[in-house]
Amino acid sequence: LRCGSMRCKWFIAALLATWFVVAYAVTDPIQRDLAYGSDPDQRFDVYARPGAQGLPVILLVHGGGWAFGDKAAGRVVDNKVAHWLPLGFAIVAVNYRMLPKIDPVEQARDVARALAAAQKQAARWGGDPRKFILMGHSAGAHLIALLAAAPGLAAEQGAQPWLGAVLLDSGALDVPEIMNARHLPLYDRAFGSDPAYWVASSPFHQLSRGGAPLLAVCSTRRASACAQAERFAAKASGFGMPAEVLRLDMSHGEINSQLGAAPAYTAAVDVRLQAWLSRPSR
Repeated sequence: LRCGSMRCKWFIAALLATWFVVAYAVTDPIQRDLAYGSDPDQRFDVYARPGAQGLPVILLVHGGGWAFGDKAAGRVVDNKVAHWLPLGFAIVAVNYRMLPKIDPVEQARDVARALAAAQKQAARWGGDPRKFILMGHSAGAHLIALLAAAPGLAAEQGAQPWLGAVLLDSGALDVPEIMNARHLPLYDRAFGSDPAYWVASSPFHQLSRGGAPLLAVCSTRRASACAQAERFAAKASGFGMPAEVLRLDMSHGEINSQLGAAPAYTAAVDVRLQAWLSRPSR
């Protein structure tokens, strides 16, 4: 780009400054570490364009084997925030208490507490409490799936119904199946040795009635991920819950980090979100 005149140089400088301001506004939370409980890990960040009103909200739950992870990690928020904020969404990125402090079922309750708090506060930063969509990756997808399967867990914490749930390559949908086969040690740390707890923490086994729609994204590169997703979606559909599976030739990590950046994948998710937003309010 040739720009010889002083006027042109000032124009380019102003353009770059505007781009920096817009990019910063998109990627930096407008509210950081809002508390939904007394524990330091019970916090969430809010990303929304200042001055907006009535925004649909994506509640984002990070993964990390139920033992680590953070709401502000770049692979968790960057591409999603950069994509969905310009489209008129707000994003709430949630932290929750980790193993060994609490177990996965109680972690799902933490997510429900965060949802209830975000819904109550939504109008302050432009969100609509009736237009929440749940999204989680890996362990976070398991927690979202558990709430989708047993929405009473969320209602007990004061959460209102949500529009739909996006499961990004869930870490576990059928816990007993995982525990009765060869598995990574992280599952022993998360689910222990009690078969009764495996059932209590298993979205597939807790699913007993219809609820909000869901989309289960699964990696075809990961053994049993898509098979579990398809069985979970089939059972949900049998109860009248609209459920779809999106199979992707991506790694477990790419399914998280590339959402918002990979065009075809992101467009496929966008189609579902817009369909949920256009459904009549329940």
